[in-house]
Amino acid sequence: MPSWISALDDKTGFAGEAHRRSGHAPGATGILLALGIVYGDLGTSPLYTLQTIVHLTGDGFTREAALGSLSLIFWALIITISVKYCLFVMRADNHGEGGILALMALTGARWSGRGRWLVALGLFGAALIYGDGIITPAISVLSAVEGLNVATSAFRPYTMPIAVGILIALFAFQRHGTATVGKAFGPVMLLWFVTMALLGIASVVRHPDVIGAVNPMLGLRLLATHGVLGFTLLGGVFLALTGGEALYADMGHVGRGPIRIAWYGIVLPALLLNYAGQVGNFVASPDRTANPFFKLAPVWGIYPLVTLATLATIIASQAIITGSFSMTRQAMQLGWFPGVRINQTSAEEYGQIYVPFVNWMMMCLTVALTIGFGSSDRLAGAYGAAVSTTMVLTTALLYRVMRRRWRWGVLHAGAIAGLLLTVDLAFFLANLFKIAEGGWIPLLFGTLVFAIMTTWHFGIDALHRRSMARSQHIDAFFNGLREQHITRVPGTAIFLTRLSHRIPPIIVDYVRQAHSLHRTAVALTVSFESVPRIRSTDRIRCEQLCEGIWHITTHFGFVEIPDLPNVLSNAKEIGVPIRNDPTYYVERHDLINRERRNPIARLRIALFAFMSRNAAHAIDRFKIPSASLIEIGSRMEL
Repeated sequence: MPSWISALDDKTGFAGEAHRRSGHAPGATGILLALGIVYGDLGTSPLYTLQTIVHLTGDGFTREAALGSLSLIFWALIITISVKYCLFVMRADNHGEGGILALMALTGARWSGRGRWLVALGLFGAALIYGDGIITPAISVLSAVEGLNVATSAFRPYTMPIAVGILIALFAFQRHGTATVGKAFGPVMLLWFVTMALLGIASVVRHPDVIGAVNPMLGLRLLATHGVLGFTLLGGVFLALTGGEALYADMGHVGRGPIRIAWYGIVLPALLLNYAGQVGNFVASPDRTANPFFKLAPVWGIYPLVTLATLATIIASQAIITGSFSMTRQAMQLGWFPGVRINQTSAEEYGQIYVPFVNWMMMCLTVALTIGFGSSDRLAGAYGAAVSTTMVLTTALLYRVMRRRWRWGVLHAGAIAGLLLTVDLAFFLANLFKIAEGGWIPLLFGTLVFAIMTTWHFGIDALHRRSMARSQHIDAFFNGLREQHITRVPGTAIFLTRLSHRIPPIIVDYVRQAHSLHRTAVALTVSFESVPRIRSTDRIRCEQLCEGIWHITTHFGFVEIPDLPNVLSNAKEIGVPIRNDPTYYVERHDLINRERRNPIARLRIALFAFMSRNAAHAIDRFKIPSASLIEIGSRMEL
């Protein structure tokens, strides 16, 4: 984020327009949208969850172990998804928007204050979502394509290449947007959940004893009697929960109501029936080499089921990719990520965006993981570590929101958060066993993203302090204009700056070099707030600093795309004398280290300078006409 953009770490009193969101369709339409946008990852978990548990236990996957695993899956879905996310986490919305960054903003913590650790938790949780994003498409598509091996072994050598081809096509398609395909996501996922439920019901009718798995003692007994292995199994059980964060993250696109109705009425029953059917079928005829999900289908239904599963996994992958795009935009506009180019792919649907840098980076890493691991059961070892960590961080932030925003007492908030945290920590510790098997990959990637976020914020703060030191007081600057007889030339100049109540260095330097100043000079600050949207009446704040010199602050929510020419048109309507076709001036800094800085600070400044040089241009981010932009270069020590 350049020095002329301001980002706030907490709420600033602006009221977001909670109902000006796309995707909040009522009734059946809203439920279909929820199925298509939110439940792709959770809905495709049955493809690999039980298979992973069987792989972990090997010959020890007896009838007791199978029923115990089903009991753990059942209660994990109830406690973590039905209770934690649907009842509590989704209540903590930031003017209708969700996601861990929105939850972080609700805590009211600031990076520069005592709540810095809360900001760090939110940022690290957001960074880990990128780690999840590079694994979800790989394991989902691989597990779907592997269904072909149930019908015939002829495709076995080609499973991985087919999956790679599908993934490359999926990422390549992103540049066209998903507005058209998105309309078909809901019906496809509805068909998927109905199919899963029917397959499960057919098996449960044949093996009704699996219903006894609702007894939580079966799961607890499995953990108690199998020692370390039983605890390790929690890492496999946790795969049934991956995608749970999407319920909260996508709340702004769909709405709380449709997400909850879809979960309790369609998704949860379908998942439970299918898991029960898989366990019942396996207990009746154990086969540790085949995927338990596809063993539910009759032979004639394998190929149609593989086709439907592939479509479902593509939708699941699409959801995590789109979520990564949205997360990037939020982090960027809150001042925690360097500017990257964002393309709006739909004029009607705000959430339909394309971020080329993130897309191609994720594609390269996802394809590399697919080739490197080769199969879904091996890739499952790397899956879950990042997601389980994010869930722990979400519960920690939720406790702060319970106390600060909801005004709950210590005992009330502590009892609920403590129960949820106990479950989260159990899964987190179980997933630590996966680190050596590949779990380190998403954790390392998330740590790198976190380092980038904090380094960018560190550099922006340092740049702001240097700019303040080079600025001038308004009276001193205006007196200088008169004493030096600075010529006021016709036209309007827009100087983009982060500073307010002082004359920014870009204007001071311009006057010193040009010995002139436009008759109308506007210091324009773009301020991104920690609420999703800003009311149109709160968009602009104008102040006349002195004769012919104005300061305009334009406010945007963290999910809005700024349009500066439109902002200036609105400012003209309320009295700022802006002429048509103004000239925009932006500073470009050549950043260098101070000699006395310590090695770590020098490294961070060097990384910040690299990111600043390669950040997206103002033309791309703020719809500034390229013919009207002039850059002023300067060297600055940080």
